[in-house]
Amino acid sequence: MKLGLHYWTFANPADPAAIGPTLARTATLAEEAGVASFTVMDHYFQMESTAPAQDPMLEAYTTLGYLAALTRRMTLGVLVTGVMYRYPGLLAKIVSSLDVLSGGRARLGIGASWYEREQRGLGVPVVPMAERFERLEETLRICRQMWSDDNGPFAGQHYQLAETLNSPQPLSRPHPPIMIGGSGEKKTLRLVARYADACNLFGSGPEDVAHKLDVLRRHCADEDRDYDEITKTVLVMRPPLVDVDAWVAEVEAYAKLGVTEVQTMPARDSDPVEFTRQLADQVLPRLTALP
Repeated sequence: MKLGLHYWTFANPADPAAIGPTLARTATLAEEAGVASFTVMDHYFQMESTAPAQDPMLEAYTTLGYLAALTRRMTLGVLVTGVMYRYPGLLAKIVSSLDVLSGGRARLGIGASWYEREQRGLGVPVVPMAERFERLEETLRICRQMWSDDNGPFAGQHYQLAETLNSPQPLSRPHPPIMIGGSGEKKTLRLVARYADACNLFGSGPEDVAHKLDVLRRHCADEDRDYDEITKTVLVMRPPLVDVDAWVAEVEAYAKLGVTEVQTMPARDSDPVEFTRQLADQVLPRLTALP
């Protein structure tokens, strides 16, 4: 079982000048401890459901570029990119650049986007949910085309590209892994079956995750896709350090379902460096025995 660290808050320490050094220490410590992936959110305002919108928030891909220079092994990605926040051709170019500069460690995590306050606040177009999913599917097609030998045009309902030239190509082969985040049974998991290398599900409990994976399996059958080709990952919502035994037991249940990576995250008021040290001491050794 692989462990990912999801760095979702920049509120601690409070001094903006300390954000960069703290992020650097956390990421390097995580890598030394054996954390497999490091992710950040794609938000411009903090999520109101978890913390004040005014909390510090960094742009995701700038942050990952900074981390690419500080790390050597961990996969770097966004959990997950909002489809409305960047033109698809530019998104493919951004992820390609991250992959080249990190030595082939980028992962494209993407979803339909939802946080309308930050979109309206910063002038990002807000469109109906059905259109967001249409745009998500076109974005996936554009990224896959740009990461191929096909430099030709792309003509979609929402996006038209005169040419999909992308040089240099990513170092990852055949392309940076595509992870679709979300648990929607009719649209999101169908897109996973059709386009993705990995899915990311909310860790709402083993029973719910088992159900979502059954839905994904049915979509794979409909799409003539090998279910086992798709990497299954889960963002575990349970705090890992409050009750380590309970956290490990939940992760073990996910492992039995075929999940091979889980992500965890610090609390808003915790010291991310100390949180990572405790992960290294108390949690990571317990995962080594899991598949």
